Amino acid sequence: MTELYADAGRFRRFVRWSAATRPGSRFYARVLHHVDRAVYRLTRGRGTLAAWLSGLKVVMLMTTGARSGKRIASPVLGFPEGDDVVVIASNYGQAHHPGWYHNLRAHPRARLVIDGDEREVDATEVASPERERFLELASEIYPGFTAYVARAAPRRIAVFRLRHVSRDA
Repeated sequence: MTELYADAGRFRRFVRWSAATRPGSRFYARVLHHVDRAVYRLTRGRGTLAAWLSGLKVVMLMTTGARSGKRIASPVLGFPEGDDVVVIASNYGQAHHPGWYHNLRAHPRARLVIDGDEREVDATEVASPERERFLELASEIYPGFTAYVARAAPRRIAVFRLRHVSRDA
């Protein structure tokens, strides 16, 4: 479903562009995850509003709360990397990390739901130069990451590789 920015239709390019602007990212950061969770439940895990509007691969990342210990579902952009999935803790370029970042740091074992398919994953924060490579590849699909990196400074945006593991491991 995810397509390069250059190949996306006019409407989807507009949606991606608007999310990268300061007012758009502020709005999306406060509203979109609530709407996405509701749409996700209504579609029984088959889609989110953000995915339909933007053409981006939105996956549901289910982490264990760093402080609460409760299971928390967060819609995030997921980029395939072989059998793994890469997620970027950009938080729309805000000055602070998204909550799921802290959850993955405290509890790297998580669940990932892609198109209704659920799998156990282990999260590893990616270091340079692989981090830069993933950011560059992701920016070809969603150029907003470039704006987010600049806007979030001096915060260093983290990149995680989610590796599929068997439930028995």
